Amino acid sequence: MASSAPVSTASLQTARAAARRRGHDPRWLPYALVAPAVVYLLGITLYPFIYALYKSFYQSSFTMPGMDTFVGFGNYVDLFRNGDFLASVINTIIISGSSVLAEFVLALGLAALVYRDPWVKGWRMMFLAPMLFMPSAVSFMWKLLFVPGASVVNDLMGSTGILPSALNWVGNPTLARLSLVVTDVWEWTPFLFLIFVGALQAQNTDLEEAAKVDGARSWQVFWQVSLPLLRPIIAIALVLRGIDAVTMFTKVYVMTQGAPAGDTETVSYFIYRVGFNQFDIGTAAAASVLVLIVTIGIAQYAVSRYFRPAME
Repeated sequence: MASSAPVSTASLQTARAAARRRGHDPRWLPYALVAPAVVYLLGITLYPFIYALYKSFYQSSFTMPGMDTFVGFGNYVDLFRNGDFLASVINTIIISGSSVLAEFVLALGLAALVYRDPWVKGWRMMFLAPMLFMPSAVSFMWKLLFVPGASVVNDLMGSTGILPSALNWVGNPTLARLSLVVTDVWEWTPFLFLIFVGALQAQNTDLEEAAKVDGARSWQVFWQVSLPLLRPIIAIALVLRGIDAVTMFTKVYVMTQGAPAGDTETVSYFIYRVGFNQFDIGTAAAASVLVLIVTIGIAQYAVSRYFRPAME
C-alpha cells in the first residue's frame, strides 16, 4: 500500500482557519475540556479560603448572624495573646513532629531491608490495609486499646510482667500524646513505606552492582548510592505527610478531646472548639488562615530546598 503524503503546514493552517470560520477554534478545545475541573477545584478550595479570610477580620458568631463587627487584625492579635492557642501550636509540633519522624524512620528502614525481595511486589497492596479504614474507626479502635478500665495494652503489658500497675493513658500528658503518636504511626507508616519501596525499586540496579563490585557492603550501597537518589522523593513524601499530620483532628476528637487539661489539643481541635463550641467564628477563621499560611510557607521552603535532582 502506498504511503500517504505528509500533510503540509499550509494545509494545516487552512484547515484551522476554516474551523475558526465555522466557530470551532481547535486551540480552545483543551481549555474547554479542563474548564469544569478547574471551576470545581476553585470552588472547593479558593472560595472557602476567601470566605475564611473575610471572616477573620470580623467579630462573628453563630448565635448572632448578620451582626458581624469589623475588627481588622484584632483576631490575629488576640490569637498571639491566647495561651490556649499557643499551647495548641506547641502540642501540634510535638505530636505531628514525633509522628512523622517515627513514620519516616520505620518506613525507610523497612523499605531498605525488603525493597529487593520479590515478595514485596506481590503483597504490596496488603500494606495499604491500615489506610483503608476510616480515620474515625481507627481512632475508636485504638481508643479501646488505651482507655482506662478496658485497656488492652495495660492487660497485655501487665500479664507479661512489663508493667507493675495499670497506666493512665488519658490522664498523663506524655502517655496521652504517645497514644496519639502510636495511632498515627500505625495508620500512616505504610503510606511512606510504599512510596520509598516504589522509589527504590525504580532505581537503576547498575549503580548498586557497580558499588558492590568496588567492595561496598549492602548498608554502604544504600547509604551512599540509593539514599542520595531518594532525596527528592523523601522531600515530597515528608511534605505530604507533614501537612496531613499538622491538621490532625479526628484522632484528638475521638481519643482525648484535648485531655488532660489541653495537653493534647492540636491547632485543628482548637479551631473546632473555638468555632463550634464557643461560637467565635472570627477567631477560628483567623487561626485557620494562620495555619494555612504557615503550612504553605514551610512546605514551599522544604520543596524548594530539598526537591532537587539527585545527581545535581
